[in-house]
Amino acid sequence: MDEAVVLSQVVGRIQELCELYASSPSLDWPRRLDPRQNAYPFLFLSAFFLLSCLVLFGLYILELNNPLGYDFCGILMEDKSGEKMVEVLESPHCKRPRREKNPSKTIASISSGLMDQQIWKDFPEDLFEAVIARLPTESFFRFRTVCKKWNSLLSSCTFAQHLAEVPNLHPWFYSVTHENITKGAMYNPSLRKWHHISIPFLPAKTVLLPVASAGGLICFLDLSHKNFYISNPLTDSFKELPPRSYRVWSRVAVGMILNGKTAVSGYKIMWLGCNGDHEIYDSIHNSWSRSASFPPSIKLPLSLNFRSQTVSVGSTIYFMHAEPDGILSYDIVNGIWKQYLIPSPLHLTDHTLLEYEGQILLVGLVTKNAATCVYIWEMQKMTLLWKEVDRMPNIWCLELYGKHVRMTCLGNHGLLMLSLRSKRMNRLVMHNLSTKEWQRVPECMHPHGRKRQTIACGTAFHPCPTALA
Repeated sequence: MDEAVVLSQVVGRIQELCELYASSPSLDWPRRLDPRQNAYPFLFLSAFFLLSCLVLFGLYILELNNPLGYDFCGILMEDKSGEKMVEVLESPHCKRPRREKNPSKTIASISSGLMDQQIWKDFPEDLFEAVIARLPTESFFRFRTVCKKWNSLLSSCTFAQHLAEVPNLHPWFYSVTHENITKGAMYNPSLRKWHHISIPFLPAKTVLLPVASAGGLICFLDLSHKNFYISNPLTDSFKELPPRSYRVWSRVAVGMILNGKTAVSGYKIMWLGCNGDHEIYDSIHNSWSRSASFPPSIKLPLSLNFRSQTVSVGSTIYFMHAEPDGILSYDIVNGIWKQYLIPSPLHLTDHTLLEYEGQILLVGLVTKNAATCVYIWEMQKMTLLWKEVDRMPNIWCLELYGKHVRMTCLGNHGLLMLSLRSKRMNRLVMHNLSTKEWQRVPECMHPHGRKRQTIACGTAFHPCPTALA
């Protein structure tokens, strides 16, 4: 039982470090590295080093559990068209020593020591939550079923704080398909994988369309434009918002912002109609309220572009309108309306607003002489003009030549997903606004068959397992 003894010593050493300083290690060590000010950062480094030893020890056990001894590696290649792809290579078989040919006995002898409660009962809870918070998002679908304690982490305030300190690298995309409109399909760009889910508390035969998102929560509006819903697609958190005071059943533009950095501090939802009616929902008070009225400089009715999603920068929500072309903004905190008259680029169709690092962008199709391509522009605040900053690769644009293409934007939190459709084409592409890279998205297939599904609408959201509706 040498392995169990080593594990027990590692856990005991972590506990001794925590008891020595009579406090749990802090996770903000990158901001406080002066030992004269605080010794906790070096305590956390030592504890995390010992915890890494535990991870390496676990990998050793997993290696014993791999009787076939396969070892894989990925090679990044680039074809003639410039597309990047990953080729998985399998290393040649290696002969395993005789003493390792039957590792089951070794694993069985070690497992009893690994599961010894005397070893794990004193493991620091703060470190445990810090490690769990850094797991891939897919792991949260599985780790809840391990035990009641792990499942209760989703409602833990300290775990939510650890999760908030982990940066969101890539958003996910929630979409609704024409073939299965009562259920949702989520796409994870990191693994290039689709997940098919259903909302358990949704009334039967109710169709919900995703219209906005913030803090891991998605705002839905039913097909009749009457009722709003909030849901976390990763969990069972779901809530129907109270009825609106305005009985406006026509189409509305919807925006959503957070009161703070996470959904714990609350959120606000705003809807705006063409006749100028608008309301704001505050999750803290669980009620709708009317905001400031329009200034005389903004003429009604509004010609809102409902194909364009709203975007937000801080506490300001931006809506796109036409006739005249431009942008309408509202600062929810200060109650200030603004209108920007910006002429649209020539030959533009199916355009929508984007936001990246506080800048307002525009993406759309430009068709001229049977040639069609996707362009991206940035709003110039000084001149109030759109400046081209990127476009889809020419070899991809050639595939759209002569086709009557329609485009739908499915979200844009740093990553932009576009659905390009024609009579004989259905394509999903993604653009990274930071690296300016374009890539194809795998087709969304039916979960119980090989039928390809067509994306109807969608929105981007940052997955957060602890966000509550």
